[in-house]
Amino acid sequence: MRKSRYTISSLTNPTNIANALTSMKNEKVNSTLVSNYVQHIIDSFLISMAKRYDVKGKTYFKYPNKYYYTDIGLRNARLNYRQYDPGHIMENIIYNELLRRGYSVDVGVVTDRTGGANTQKEIDFVVNDADKKIYIQSAFQMDADKKESSELASLILTKDFFKKIIVRMDIPHNFYADNGIFHCNLIDLLLGRVELF
Repeated sequence: MRKSRYTISSLTNPTNIANALTSMKNEKVNSTLVSNYVQHIIDSFLISMAKRYDVKGKTYFKYPNKYYYTDIGLRNARLNYRQYDPGHIMENIIYNELLRRGYSVDVGVVTDRTGGANTQKEIDFVVNDADKKIYIQSAFQMDADKKESSELASLILTKDFFKKIIVRMDIPHNFYADNGIFHCNLIDLLLGRVELF
């Protein structure tokens, strides 16, 4: 089986899945059938769907969406523990924790128009609790300047006053950076040592 079929948090839609299956099986697979199967899997609580939200336009995109496993252990067992991806697994764990706490969680999209470009950048999670909102990025490690700038770019592009958090595994303690972004250790987040709102 192809790795992409089990990649956590990849943007996808039923048409993409149907096309991939058609290519692999050499027989036509209907996107409506795939859509129905995806909905059954969601209804069975095996995966959760996160919709993409335009932070500036305040609207939802219909497709593509992101999907997260409700139980990483089942995903790993299905793959016979062959595809270990700590960054995406961490993102999945954060998503599940935010849902467990009762928050509404979307995937944020901001447009970078610098230099004449029109590039969409992603914020891993836009987290809502009634009228309160925060942005969260998941970054397993930020050990290079390029990685740090890519993780920070989407948060900075929002240009609003909502709290911005980067959850990391490579820091021993939590801190606010000079730009006002809160850097948080994953373990502290999961153990409830950090106030999100």
